[in-house]
Amino acid sequence: MNIPLNHEAWEAIALTLELAASTTVILLVVATPLAWWLSQTQSRWRAPISALATLPLVLPPSVLGFYLLVAMGPQGPLGQLTQALGWGVLSFTFTGLLIGSVIFSLPFAVQPVQHAFESMGQRPMEVAFTLGAGPLDAFFSVALPLARPGLITAAILSFSHTVGEFGVVLMIGGNIPGSTRVVSTQIYGHVEAMEYAQAHWLAGGMLVFSFAVLLALSMMRKRVGRVLP
Repeated sequence: MNIPLNHEAWEAIALTLELAASTTVILLVVATPLAWWLSQTQSRWRAPISALATLPLVLPPSVLGFYLLVAMGPQGPLGQLTQALGWGVLSFTFTGLLIGSVIFSLPFAVQPVQHAFESMGQRPMEVAFTLGAGPLDAFFSVALPLARPGLITAAILSFSHTVGEFGVVLMIGGNIPGSTRVVSTQIYGHVEAMEYAQAHWLAGGMLVFSFAVLLALSMMRKRVGRVLP
């Protein structure tokens, strides 16, 4: 029996895609310079900053979501700052959801780009400097093009990881229709209401999407492996 997706489901899908796209763009902007610094520096701060950036990989989403919720709340440091600026509190808003998503998916953007920068070695940059290129020019004309596979991987992983978020999303944003209700929380709501048919449609879509992401990554790695010497 075919059960079409209702308005709430399409609304959740649209919000999920908006959240994932916004998170991916912000992460690429933030993670690229951080990954470059981690791949090049010999600073004593490298290890603790790298551990901090990787922390969301091992930290339970509910723990991360709880502390972000406290920080964004009326008594939290971020909440007090946003209230002083006249923005109100960010918890249970799309903006708060976006901040949590960026932090939660940070490792999935930093690690592929950092690995790409480390894999290219120092030789390309040394050649660029020999030819008179400045640090910024060499970075944008040499390092970034060579790190393209890592950037693509980071974008795919960041987008797909954001689409599949649940724990952090539920803690920070709740399940507010049209504001913070994304696909994962929509499925949760259907299951709670014992609406298994509707949950199957959304869960099946997530399953197909996840498989497509893994297949795309596998094909991309194989293609890069053929191109590289």
